[in-house]
Amino acid sequence: MRIWLRLIFPLLIAVACVSALFAAYEVRQVRHGLKRDLQTRSAILAESLQESVEPVFANGSASGLQHFVERFGNREDLAGVAVYDEHGEALAFTSQLSLVANLWPRATATATSQNAERSEFVTLGQTFMHVYALPLQRGDRVAGTLAVFHDASYISTHSTRIWRDTFLHALALSLLISLTMLLILRWILMLPLAKTTKWMKARRAGVHSLPPTLPGGGVFEPLTQEVTHLVRSLDAARAAAEEEARLRETAESVWTAERLRVSVRGKFQGNSLFVVSNREPYMHVRREKGVEVLVPASGLVTALEPVLLACQGTWIAHGSGSADSETVDERDHLRVPPEEPKYTLRRVWLTKEQEKGYYFGFSNEGLWPLCHIAHTRPIFRADDWEHYRAANQKFAEATLEEMAQCPEPAVLVQDYHFALLPALIKEKRPDARVAIFWHIPWPNPEAFGICPWQRELLDGLLGADLIGFHTQFHCNNFLETVDRALESRIERERFAVDRHAHLTLVRPFPISVAFPDVQAKLGASIPAYVLRAELLQELGVEARFLGVGVDRIDYTKGILERFRGIERLLEKRPDYRGQFTFVQIGAPSRTEIRRYQDLLFEVGCEAERINARFRSGKWKPIILLRRHHSHQEIELYFKAADLCMVTSLHDGMNLVAKEFVAARDDEQGVLILSAFAGASRELSDALLVNPYDIEQIADNLCAAMEMKPEERKMRMQRMRRVVRSNNVYRWAAQLIEQLSEIRVDAPEGIVVL
Repeated sequence: MRIWLRLIFPLLIAVACVSALFAAYEVRQVRHGLKRDLQTRSAILAESLQESVEPVFANGSASGLQHFVERFGNREDLAGVAVYDEHGEALAFTSQLSLVANLWPRATATATSQNAERSEFVTLGQTFMHVYALPLQRGDRVAGTLAVFHDASYISTHSTRIWRDTFLHALALSLLISLTMLLILRWILMLPLAKTTKWMKARRAGVHSLPPTLPGGGVFEPLTQEVTHLVRSLDAARAAAEEEARLRETAESVWTAERLRVSVRGKFQGNSLFVVSNREPYMHVRREKGVEVLVPASGLVTALEPVLLACQGTWIAHGSGSADSETVDERDHLRVPPEEPKYTLRRVWLTKEQEKGYYFGFSNEGLWPLCHIAHTRPIFRADDWEHYRAANQKFAEATLEEMAQCPEPAVLVQDYHFALLPALIKEKRPDARVAIFWHIPWPNPEAFGICPWQRELLDGLLGADLIGFHTQFHCNNFLETVDRALESRIERERFAVDRHAHLTLVRPFPISVAFPDVQAKLGASIPAYVLRAELLQELGVEARFLGVGVDRIDYTKGILERFRGIERLLEKRPDYRGQFTFVQIGAPSRTEIRRYQDLLFEVGCEAERINARFRSGKWKPIILLRRHHSHQEIELYFKAADLCMVTSLHDGMNLVAKEFVAARDDEQGVLILSAFAGASRELSDALLVNPYDIEQIADNLCAAMEMKPEERKMRMQRMRRVVRSNNVYRWAAQLIEQLSEIRVDAPEGIVVL
């Protein structure tokens, strides 16, 4: 009860004060209006009487004057009329004004002396009156005054009534506001807080339930965010503790985010870690409602953020968000994560021309098709190369600036956007440990030799102390490329390159995903057939089997080949018409590049062609969803699908295959996987296909749908064990461990393992 009084009492005081001020203003305005109206009426009446009384006054007839004032002084709205001589003696007055016989109001004296009309409000006896006086002429001079008296007491009476009504209104309003506030506070504040308290108690006790709906925006926004972060932290801590206990019980050694943090602290005691990537872990974009923080869907962010959280490192990335520049300090720094800052994000700015040349040009029209060997001709332009060099130089300067005061820093460079960066950093800081991970395939020497600047790229990469690829095959291709293109000593037994007295290690580190060991989601136990029915209903399609593909719309992903395999299945097995529907989730990608624009059109046309050939009633074979989907949306499709198709023409790893396996906690579903994806080296229980063999794709689609439940479960169990053991945290731990074990002799610039 005390809290209600503390909330309502100040409100009542505020209402009372506002009502009093409003009443005072209203009374003042009403009094002013009534007085002005009374003055106007008095003036009109006095002027009309002046014309009649002035001739009588000029003749000096006292009886005539008395008769005149008696005749006009008995009006209902008039208190009386009086005539005064120039000395203030009352010559005639109405009987109601007997008290003015010995009084000479100031207005009448002023009117006589100044020969002008005058008015005033006076209190005569106990009555508040208004006096209006006009001078009377006798000959050429002012010899007297005509005074008209009105009872003005009604003005005070009306003002008093306004004060009383205002008080009663304020009292009623205060009671109404108090009652309304009690209801509003209970409904908007107390009930949600009570539900939140109950929910948090349940979560603290380990009972999973849907979170309550808190009012969004305004003062509740920080509370909503903090409650959500607090519960997530609690869930994460409990999950980590449960996982650690389970691992101890079963004597397993599975990497977790917490284990990665502990490992990194031990490896980099007091040393600073710097991650360089084109993509930033947090970006700020401007929306209609203000600036919004986005976390890009990226396995890279999932893998590396625990590392930076552990060592308080720095992430250097291209600031590409529309509001990125508005959220950094004067040094282009931003502390992240937003809810609990633990490491620094340094943003590097590129002009539109630089981004077009470095990223869309040389990186994605040159190196991307060159390394994927996907029958798209790489385009190399001298201008793009210059922008690529300039961007690498800009990122190098930013990195060197960040680690200027750090002894023996460690730098982890990400992907093909920064092939020149390791050498640029090593040249200025030979004491730094530098590693680069190449996330895409490395082609054979003949293919890479197409690049006009292959020597410069290789020299830049060999500035690193450690180069990582997804597979051993890509490591072999890289060593062979270096052997053919550069003067160097290849140490095959150590998988290292010695060039200019600098040793570079080349190692395979197959990247993976974060495996959800602890299922804390309510939807985790929903049967696949229920989810499948719901999704098909939302899509407006009736089918028995559901297949799914999740890709960026890229020519390396084999989407067209996948569609043609579905078409061939329906040709060979007409009984699957009306039974099998394939949902292709295709996120538009790099649409600034003409080849990607054409591919987006081709994919849409191919889906429409196949649908036009086979569709009937509420069924069609292919549903193409050309938009970005959240991780939660995609996971529903993974859990509901009978099969998932990953038919990359060439892929370094392809995390979609591993995400599908990680999502199938029901140990069902079949993965159809390209033999040319790096993931096929680990997921041998998938149905491996040659994406160029349309017949093989069709046959494996049929085999997936007709596979016995026991075999599906056995295959999925084995793949889940692989993904769980070789998760993204293990990838990061192995990479960091290799980097931390490299010894750097700064004076001589020689790296010794």
